Amino acid sequence: MRNKPGALALLLVALVTCYSCTSLQTREAKQAEEQLSGVAVPAFNADSAYAFVARQVAFGPRVPNTVAHKATGDWIASKLTSYGGKVQEQRFRMAAFDGTELNLRNIIASYNPAATHRVMLAAHWDTRPFADKDEVSPDVPIAGANDGGSGVGVLLEIARVLHEANPKPGIGIDLMFFDGEDYGQPANSELPYKEHTWALGSQHWSKNKHVPDYQAEYGILLDMVGAANARFAREGYSMQYARQVVNKVWKAGKEAGFADYFKRLRAPAITDDHYYVNKWGGIPMIDIVEYNTKARNGDSFGPYHHRHKDNMAIISRNTLKAVGQTVLQVLYHE
Repeated sequence: MRNKPGALALLLVALVTCYSCTSLQTREAKQAEEQLSGVAVPAFNADSAYAFVARQVAFGPRVPNTVAHKATGDWIASKLTSYGGKVQEQRFRMAAFDGTELNLRNIIASYNPAATHRVMLAAHWDTRPFADKDEVSPDVPIAGANDGGSGVGVLLEIARVLHEANPKPGIGIDLMFFDGEDYGQPANSELPYKEHTWALGSQHWSKNKHVPDYQAEYGILLDMVGAANARFAREGYSMQYARQVVNKVWKAGKEAGFADYFKRLRAPAITDDHYYVNKWGGIPMIDIVEYNTKARNGDSFGPYHHRHKDNMAIISRNTLKAVGQTVLQVLYHE
């Protein structure tokens, strides 16, 4: 069958129009990409973040109900206030797996509190009350430089940047410092298994938000983000509840030059603070957490996890930089 002359002319017009539309879309996409790449993202100071981690460790183990725990909480709140955050605290009590009544304290700092478009960043600031994976002194609390200290160090440096940088991100940002994350029931406990013994602070917050009907577009949790040569796989609950956010953050990591840290490997679902923010709080949140998919002997979180090796000797400025700069890349491109 042959095309009629009129039909052929219409076809040519359609092709030209289609080409013009495609060309226009290509130009617009290129312009948008150039505009995005032109966004001035402030530098994340890894030395400053490292000092924040060291300061926490100097307080001693930040185990709830201890003097070091109270002093560290006061210090975090003071730093956030000095960096211009609107600081709120949630003080509450919850029972640990063994029945111990814990005095807990979530600390929240809000930037640009009037903005409706918000992103939340979170970390836990308490430390494990025992070294249950260690063969030496397993009943003694750990220093928690990486597990607890590193996430807080990165968030405090981001708070400093938000206070001092110009321009600032055009969104509202809430920094959440959850308490009681690491008082979960040990695997070798002789007590009957109990659900929901981990991430007590995020459990409380997810049911009692600091602002009524609080919502954020998404959240990013930082946990164990400071060890040398750490790698971050795409964690299971993150992919289940917030796959688009995972893609956004991993893309930002690549754009910022840290693709070696943000791997395309998959990690299993991990019960961490983000689980309760997703499940109970209704906010899509991902977990940037160290996870070695090739590790053996249960050391996927590193050979220092819940051991006394989790001290300043394992903390790397390069890893802190990779995570902190990636998060700033995300915030400034919103």
